[in-house]
Amino acid sequence: MSEKSIDFVISWVNGEDPEWISKRNSYKEKTDADVRSERYRDFGTLKYLLRGIDSYAPWVRKVYLITEGHLPEWINKDCDKLEIVCHKDFMPAEVLPTFNSNAIEMYLHKIPGLSEKFVYFNDDMIILKKLEETDFFVGDKVKDMLALQPVVANPVNPVMSNILLNDSIVISRHFDKRENIKSHKSKYYHIGYPLMYFVYNILELAFPLYTGFYTVHGASPFLKSTYEELWEKESETLYATAKNRFRSEADVTQYLFREWAKQKGDFVPANLHKDFKYFEIKDDNSRLLSFISRKIIKMICINDSSKEVDYEKAREEVISELEKCLPHKSPFEKTNE
Repeated sequence: MSEKSIDFVISWVNGEDPEWISKRNSYKEKTDADVRSERYRDFGTLKYLLRGIDSYAPWVRKVYLITEGHLPEWINKDCDKLEIVCHKDFMPAEVLPTFNSNAIEMYLHKIPGLSEKFVYFNDDMIILKKLEETDFFVGDKVKDMLALQPVVANPVNPVMSNILLNDSIVISRHFDKRENIKSHKSKYYHIGYPLMYFVYNILELAFPLYTGFYTVHGASPFLKSTYEELWEKESETLYATAKNRFRSEADVTQYLFREWAKQKGDFVPANLHKDFKYFEIKDDNSRLLSFISRKIIKMICINDSSKEVDYEKAREEVISELEKCLPHKSPFEKTNE
């Protein structure tokens, strides 16, 4: 494998699979964790993420599709660039079955054959324009944005507030905030950052301890070696998350690995907002649809919101627009579908 190789990793679940639902429900009864249906709904975007990869990131070596075991009917398992990976292939048997994306993300570096440099996608992230390797990596360093931001006490989603604070607490055990800012001034105060986050980093000087981090909810570039280092330092914390079958307020997230690399200064600073836009599904999705149809930006995330929306109507609108934007089948799809 070339040291320059970059792989993509995608997590996917079919939340409508009867066998999977039955299995989930048998454990769901034993927990009061975050088990909202929005965590598992398949919005139908995976096909278009793969089409975008084929059209706009042909340099990718392999695409690893993580699944509990089920697959979309249209997937071409014989595609040379596609590797199907089940949870049991890279996660310890004692933590399975799992219905917790945080748990799955603790072990991405254990995927057999995965390149040192990889980019992690959720299936709701869509590529709309040409990508280059340098959108994610510069040499042997990830490209990212170091932005401090207080964790917000969100009564609508308290689990996530706790999780983000947990990430910050882990970082605080290994780094001194003010010393870190002094050591990496040019990476905290990169001129190209969005003005809001540049100002946040200045304001955060008033607080001696970490209050939280802002991480772009988009494709995440990683080095396997970063995972391995953090596992050496915080194995108990990471394994504790892995044992939670459902998302829990005691979890940490994959963002912890990103923040670890940034606190060490092992990254190239960049304004990630230039190439990426995050959307939540709403009753009125006109702005999202415009971004898709006009291909305004390189990548978008179409997050299935926890708000009450007309799910079927929103899904139909989004899929219709994606089909116009990315109409050509990719090698990841069966030819007779």
